[in-house]
Amino acid sequence: MNRSCLQLKDLPDELLVLIFKQMNNVGVMYSLFGVNERFDSILQDPIFTNRLNFLKCSSEKFLSIFSPDIIFGRFCAQILPAIREKIQWLDVDSSTMKQILCATNYPNLHELGLFNVEEGTIRSLFTDVNLSSNLFIKQITKLLITIGVDLKMKPYSTMKYISNHIFTVFKKLTHLTFSESSYQTMVGLSFAYPPINFCSSTLLVLNVRIDSFPVCLYILDGRFNQLHTLIMETANIFPSEKIENQGDIPSLKCFSLSCFETICCYDELVLPLLYRMSNLETLNLSLSISVKQAFIDGYNLKNKIVNRMPRVNKFTFDIHSIMRIQNDIIIPTNEDIRNTFNDFQYTQLICYMDHFADRKECQGHVYTYPSKMSYYQYISNQFPGGYYPHVRLVSLYDEYPFEHEFFLRIVQSFPFMERLVLSNIEPQQQKQSRKSTNDACHLSIAEYSHLIELDLERATDDYVEEFLSDRKTCFRKNIRLCVMTETLLRVTKHFTRDDTRMNCTKVGNLLLWSEWRSSKSFQEYFPSLKDSDDYICPFFY
Repeated sequence: MNRSCLQLKDLPDELLVLIFKQMNNVGVMYSLFGVNERFDSILQDPIFTNRLNFLKCSSEKFLSIFSPDIIFGRFCAQILPAIREKIQWLDVDSSTMKQILCATNYPNLHELGLFNVEEGTIRSLFTDVNLSSNLFIKQITKLLITIGVDLKMKPYSTMKYISNHIFTVFKKLTHLTFSESSYQTMVGLSFAYPPINFCSSTLLVLNVRIDSFPVCLYILDGRFNQLHTLIMETANIFPSEKIENQGDIPSLKCFSLSCFETICCYDELVLPLLYRMSNLETLNLSLSISVKQAFIDGYNLKNKIVNRMPRVNKFTFDIHSIMRIQNDIIIPTNEDIRNTFNDFQYTQLICYMDHFADRKECQGHVYTYPSKMSYYQYISNQFPGGYYPHVRLVSLYDEYPFEHEFFLRIVQSFPFMERLVLSNIEPQQQKQSRKSTNDACHLSIAEYSHLIELDLERATDDYVEEFLSDRKTCFRKNIRLCVMTETLLRVTKHFTRDDTRMNCTKVGNLLLWSEWRSSKSFQEYFPSLKDSDDYICPFFY
């Protein structure tokens, strides 16, 4: 340590700042704060003190950066009081948030991130007399919350408590964001009727996931009369009891609506809501829509949205149209759909059609690119490629086989994919082999660096082999796998096959309710499996 300090002391301040900026500022402060006056002066620069992040991100949640209590204790007792006036933003997790917030007074703290919260912790925090009467009620204007979803927690109970009390605890809140560390930790705002205190005259920006469309209508019924930006993702959109709030929403300037499930009431519910936003300037829609007679194309979007909302100057979308095929329906080509967007002024727009004869279904996909979509559904061999860094959930479906080259394209397009669902019963035509050297893709392994969950329940043997063979696929440890028992037995040759053994050792959760679970060969083949209570296979969302 002394040798390292001597080397650091020889470096000019400008170079030290560049080095420290590449490191976690909290870790640097713990290591060097108090070593000498020069280091203290550098570390008190606003670059390092404005925002302190006490978290590190794992595959499923945010974790506290400190583990030993002695390290955490010194930070709270010595470092935080010394820099308290310079701190403007804190990110803290459930296990340490109260100690950090109570360690000293923060006169210039206005932004706060609370991560992995659960009802007991948030209740203790919200009812703390010192915090609630000063910091929360008088200073905090921007708040970000992620809710813990461990098995012992009750995330929806936590969300209910927060929605009941948040606007009475944080009186000056202007920005509120409910976020998550991964797709698994999504918790939606849900209520039959909004709490009486669920309102604010100061809130300007709200980013939230909701469980149903009526919650959206309640949010826009006037209880947030200064709201100018609303970003929401809803689990579904379907008709419900009538909510009496059909008036204009003049304050809203930016609106983003995403829905994972296919909706059947786009014209009846979504469009009327948009028409109430008379001053809207920025609009984003990410929807899967069931249609009967015509696909959602450029003509539809222009006639029903662009021409009806003249103040909108930025319109991005990801629209997936699904139509049952009737005998008298003429299916448009890719070029037909593309031509309907000739009047749209976009740098790039992607559109393509899929025709699934066995399902008697046709699908049209149109979206602006680059895209910030968080999920991409029903990808077929028609997939045009591209780069989608925001996508976490992917589903694949086709009535033609997916070859290995297709999966190489998928991992390149979705580098941060966390959940993958594959549905295809057509066997592959090009069996991969290490011996083949004619095609470069034969030598390439598809690497799923962030994949947490893999659903192969509706896939034929070839695709289970595709993912379990270490000659073709590599994924992270503790993955969750959903697969049919008989398929797994055939592909692994009753847990004796060598080239599928390595990937099977990485499986942490597996749906396999059969007598094979207790066999020695099974246990040796899947040594990383957790307790039986954790054998799960959640549905896609």
